[in-house]
Amino acid sequence: MTSTPSQIPSTKPFRFAAVSAIVGITLAATLATASAGQADSVNLHGSPTVSVHDSAPTGWASVGPGTNGGSDAPPENIHVVSTLAELKAATLNNGDPKAPKIIYVRGTINGNEAADGTVMGEQDYAPGYDIQKYMSCFLDNGKTWSDQAFPYCKQMRQLRQQGSNAMKRQIEVNLPSNTTLLGLDDAAGLVGANVIMHVASNVVIRNLSIESPVDWFTTWSPDDGDGAWNARFDCLSAVTSDHLWIDHVLLTDGRYPDSEAPKDFKNEPVIRHDGLLDLKDGTDFVTISNSQLRDHDKTSLLGSGDEHVDKDGGKLRVSFISNLFENTQQRGPRVRFGQVHVLNNYFVGSTDDPDYPMISEAQGGTSYFLGAGYDSRIFSEYNAFDYNGADADKSITVSSYNGNMFSDTGSWFNGESVNMNAVAEDSFAQRKAAAIAAAAESGTPVPDWANRNFTSDVGWSPSEVYGYQTLKSPAAVRNAVLNFSGPGVIKVREGK
Repeated sequence: MTSTPSQIPSTKPFRFAAVSAIVGITLAATLATASAGQADSVNLHGSPTVSVHDSAPTGWASVGPGTNGGSDAPPENIHVVSTLAELKAATLNNGDPKAPKIIYVRGTINGNEAADGTVMGEQDYAPGYDIQKYMSCFLDNGKTWSDQAFPYCKQMRQLRQQGSNAMKRQIEVNLPSNTTLLGLDDAAGLVGANVIMHVASNVVIRNLSIESPVDWFTTWSPDDGDGAWNARFDCLSAVTSDHLWIDHVLLTDGRYPDSEAPKDFKNEPVIRHDGLLDLKDGTDFVTISNSQLRDHDKTSLLGSGDEHVDKDGGKLRVSFISNLFENTQQRGPRVRFGQVHVLNNYFVGSTDDPDYPMISEAQGGTSYFLGAGYDSRIFSEYNAFDYNGADADKSITVSSYNGNMFSDTGSWFNGESVNMNAVAEDSFAQRKAAAIAAAAESGTPVPDWANRNFTSDVGWSPSEVYGYQTLKSPAAVRNAVLNFSGPGVIKVREGK
């Protein structure tokens, strides 16, 4: 078995400034009370101390009963953990997993950590598995699987499934209702774990670095478009859950960029990561604030299919406030159905990043920051987009994926005002024309969404739901996000 460093290295330097004094309330609250005309800088001097009693100060997570996690936990339901076994035991909370509980994380916990403390790898989960042999069993350059292609093909198929199931049992960490998960120190975090919230309510996650798990048993799907790799494990996800507050968290591929994975049939890297932050199946009332989503491809998917109106219609109400999206090649986020507020976030990308280049549709690629999917209602305000490299253009800011409703106010592209509504409308018009032409050629009905017209009236306004104010210059947004997002900015003191 191999060992893994206790720290979480990053492919890019962290770009937050640590605050030496114990500071308290999340920057989301600081920004929510800031005046619209304040200077282009924000500081946290004099902020109250972080408390386990903090609840989401703004955004969708503050609506209704609010979101305060396990703040009401009695002393016996307060846990300090530093190993995977301790973390999983803490979520069970002495046999009462849904009761209020506070879990403090000290140091870095590895999702592949076995009971004896060693760190498992591919061969520990499925001895003899070889992804090169697995790929060789697909005929016609990856189009058709054959058990008979080589004597080992049936074995590779079985080993891949065996390894995937064993890995799921090992790395999955399920956070139940009424949980607060807090990082205690600058090294606090998880690597290689699949953190999920399944039918959970009232969960708070703060001050943690979480490195996305590497799926050694990723699946090649020949029928997915022109063929695609589909990794199994998200970094952080929620299924049919509500009232979630994710604050001052770093989510990233970290040490394992896709560019360093083995090459596939097309001489392109095998995709070994799934979503970074996915919210599915009717998940609702979520705030993601002051966090960093970095160096990843399929970043944040809200809603899992256009056909899932029964699960997602009227749900997926999510707020993204003062977050960094850096080198996120797509889905920053991509939204279906949801009423999503995107406020004062900083989006950064480049056409020539060595590991995560962002190539827009206008350049022949598939990259974008905001994705307006079917029946989505994105309300975007005062976000800063910095995108550079050869032929970088504003079309990267938003793309339509069958979505005809989108509203932006006040955002900037490379420091200048940008009409994102026009970008979204143009993207929708191109997709609509292509769908109508395809229907005519095939003799099939035009899909319902292609009979719609684009509108910037999304039918709702965040100001009618919760209180907030904004930073209204690109310099203010950059400064706030670069200096005060991610873990290590807030300090957490153990205890009630």
